[in-house]
Amino acid sequence: MQKCIGIIGVGNMGEALLAGLVKAEQGQICFAEKRDERAAEIASKYGATRKELSDIASDCDLIFLVVKPQDLESTLAQLKPSLGEQTTLVSFVAGKTTAFIAERAKPTNAVIRVMPNTPTLIGKGMAAISAGPNATGADLDFISTLLAASGEVVTVDESLQDAVTSLSGSGPAYYFAFIEAMISAGVELGLPSDVATKLANQTILGAAEMLVQTGTSATTLRENVTSPNGTTAAALKVFSDEHLSEIVKRAMTAARNRSQELA
Repeated sequence: MQKCIGIIGVGNMGEALLAGLVKAEQGQICFAEKRDERAAEIASKYGATRKELSDIASDCDLIFLVVKPQDLESTLAQLKPSLGEQTTLVSFVAGKTTAFIAERAKPTNAVIRVMPNTPTLIGKGMAAISAGPNATGADLDFISTLLAASGEVVTVDESLQDAVTSLSGSGPAYYFAFIEAMISAGVELGLPSDVATKLANQTILGAAEMLVQTGTSATTLRENVTSPNGTTAAALKVFSDEHLSEIVKRAMTAARNRSQELA
């Protein structure tokens, strides 16, 4: 049982993580946050205790790092002097490797890397976790159980985390962009904006639920709804002619490459 679970950074993702921990009844939870107004909001909403970085370092056996990539090095520098020898560090920081963190922590600290996504905010997240220095299978199982309170979890080799970032980490934005385009096209075709929005939102929700609930592949579901020479076939031909698959591949490769640049 942890003396305290610490969360450093309670923006949207940090709050989602904190909410999941509270839901899972994980005991004493504390957090560090630069903004006083935000800290007061989080403390009031969840009953968590705000602490200084040095106090989180000394008091917590498990620390979640949910800061911006450019802030990670300075955060670790503030933590290290008071960091417990057996403290586990779990990083949610895009692009930053466990080796980067381990070099700035105590030699015995276990390090785990997580790539979450924003649907974590509504308990529908997708997280990929990887073991870093000193992390054991038991450590991964424990973190997986904690994260499962906010969605699904898979374990991957850390070498694949940049690819994960390009798919599930950035992925929700791809869907949002596609829905924006569908709504815009619907309006141009004569639909009222509110009707186009409802049609697009429910369509993507229903399609996603079909994938999950039926267990049928996306390829089969696409084929099932595509009658020869029908309306869907006409639309899909445009996607094919415009090389949609290649566009998606280039976009995901760009996201992967940017994740590597952040290391």
